[in-house]
Amino acid sequence: MTIAEITKTLLQAKKSKGVTFAQLEEILGRDEVWIASVIYRQASADETEAKKLVEALGLSTELAKELTIPPLKGSLDPVIPTDPLIYRFYEIMQVYGMPMKEVIHEKFGDGIMSAIDFTLDVDKVEDPKGDRVQVTMCGKFLPYKKW
Repeated sequence: MTIAEITKTLLQAKKSKGVTFAQLEEILGRDEVWIASVIYRQASADETEAKKLVEALGLSTELAKELTIPPLKGSLDPVIPTDPLIYRFYEIMQVYGMPMKEVIHEKFGDGIMSAIDFTLDVDKVEDPKGDRVQVTMCGKFLPYKKW
């Protein structure tokens, strides 16, 4: 089964069960964004997590083994995204990426924000002018080593 087929199978099962990522979070005890990254094969689950996920989706436990294999991260198409929501994040990095980099370096020094020791939360902020999407990224600072 290819990565795309695994993802499609999981998403179809999720839809047919009518379960949300927030509900899967309650079942697995893991963040909804992390669970979505497992489904899109950008993260790997341990055996217990994988089994709980496929069982919650009503799928064969044989599929769970696929979810424990460390994926090739960042393996999405290398072209500019065309999906409007994903493109906005690309656009945000085009506009604010260098300013964010400068501010991070000013506050922390020469280094990067970890995408390994990292969390990402998506929240809905109600606003009378229109609800807002709040995305919070929190990564450990990793200074570049001098030798």
